Amino acid sequence: MSSSPFVKSYLFAYNFLQASSWTISLLSIVSSVLSNKTIIGGAYSAAGYLISVMQTVAVLEVLHGAIGIVPSGFLSPLMQWSGRTHFILAIVGQINEVQDSPWLAITLVGWCIGEMIRYPHYALTCLGRCPYWLTYLRYTGFIIIYPTGLVGECECFETYNTYYQFLWAVLLVYPFLWLKLYLQLFKQRKSKLGKAEKHHGKRKRM
Repeated sequence: MSSSPFVKSYLFAYNFLQASSWTISLLSIVSSVLSNKTIIGGAYSAAGYLISVMQTVAVLEVLHGAIGIVPSGFLSPLMQWSGRTHFILAIVGQINEVQDSPWLAITLVGWCIGEMIRYPHYALTCLGRCPYWLTYLRYTGFIIIYPTGLVGECECFETYNTYYQFLWAVLLVYPFLWLKLYLQLFKQRKSKLGKAEKHHGKRKRM
């Protein structure tokens, strides 16, 4: 990550904005579910617009990796961004039947929880003040959150596929792309938690 104070300030502001927006999205979904006493139909109407905007804005993360101000590179962020953005804009945003699916609510809640962990971790890392427990959560929570999101997205694809048969091609390829990202996160988990554990151990001994 770049050591420039300006870049660090920019990255902190970006990640703080994303963290806040995803938190608001989750609270909006929960409020809708509690008010309507159902998960059908309310998630997208409550938070779909904000999620769509922030997911689109996340293209900046591809640029961050491409120009080298973060160490992620651009390919992995590009794969995740393009898959999610296509899903939320081209499928969910256009098909009412998908918007009403209970699986969409599960998917969006999974996205929100994942981003509410990921973005605060990035923001506090920019300040050099990220606690070990948040690092652990960042590189462990995905083990449950990512498969939950995948199941939800695939079930939404099935709903869409009832109306458009050509989506089978996307449905067949999507899990393989997801698996590549999922396995890469396990590699990152081993590397990041090893470093964080050493640092945490040193601080406890001081």
